[in-house]
This record gives sequence, C-alpha cells and structure tokens, in this order.
Amino acid sequence: MTHGPTRRTVLATGAAACVAGCGKSGGNGSSGSASAASPTASSTASAASPAATSTATSAAGSAAAGKELAKTADIPVGGGTIFAAEEVVVTQPEKGEFKAFSNICTHRQCPVANVSDGTINCTCHGSRFRITDGSVAHPPAPQPLPEKKITVEGDTIRLV
Repeated sequence: MTHGPTRRTVLATGAAACVAGCGKSGGNGSSGSASAASPTASSTASAASPAATSTATSAAGSAAAGKELAKTADIPVGGGTIFAAEEVVVTQPEKGEFKAFSNICTHRQCPVANVSDGTINCTCHGSRFRITDGSVAHPPAPQPLPEKKITVEGDTIRLV
C-alpha cells in the first residue's frame, strides 16, 4: 500500500519554498531588483548638486574610499535607485540630499522591489518605507530600513 506525503513533509517543503522565494537574491538580479550595472529608478533622473547630507558625507582627500555605486545624476530627485548586488538603496529626497538604506525588508527579509511615490517598496507583503529616513510608512514591516553609509564626492556616490 502506498501513502501520499505526510502533513509534515508538505509543510516543510512549503516553508523551504517560501524562504527561497523571500530570501536574499545573492546579487544575481533574479529577485527583480537591479544590480549596480543596471540600477532601478522609479522616476526620471535629474542632475543633482554634489552636496552631501547626514548619511552621505564628504570623503575629502579619499577618492578611493568605498565602492562607487553611481553618479549623482543617476539617482532621481524624490525617488531612488536599488543596487541589489550591494544590498543598498540610494535615495534623493530633495535635490542634492542623498540617503542610503539596506535593501532588505525588515518584515521577512525580502529584497525591496522598487522606489516610487516617496517610498521604498517591498512587494512580498506590501511594506513601504519613507525615502527620507527609511522609517515604516506602511506595515507589516516592524522596523525602519537600516541606514548604510555612503559618501558623495563631486558627482560620485560611494558605499563606505
């Protein structure tokens, strides 16, 4: 007599599939997020001043400090760009003001999918985070996105 899969087998397989689907992309771009070679932007990019603010600090005298992510003009004002391979999203809430946050949602650790209408959006369960400070704009995420350190020197943005 043959038996079908047990409840335990079905649940374990489903949990493994969920973790695989919501886990980190490994930087291969399969999550729908963009890599550094092809960043995802939600609105038209516009030229920005090289001024740096809070999380974006000037790296005076240290041109090689950190990995180059993008040019300031690549980050749209009022939007942002996701760099999946580096697990970071860079935003420009106002012209010349650059912020950086982890691209991993604090709800179930899915990579965020896009930036639009002033929020960084995770499509796994609908969480949204404000581009100004990474705070939760729409649950279920329990905590803000952690800040990442970047530097802005001239027109270059670097991950520290």
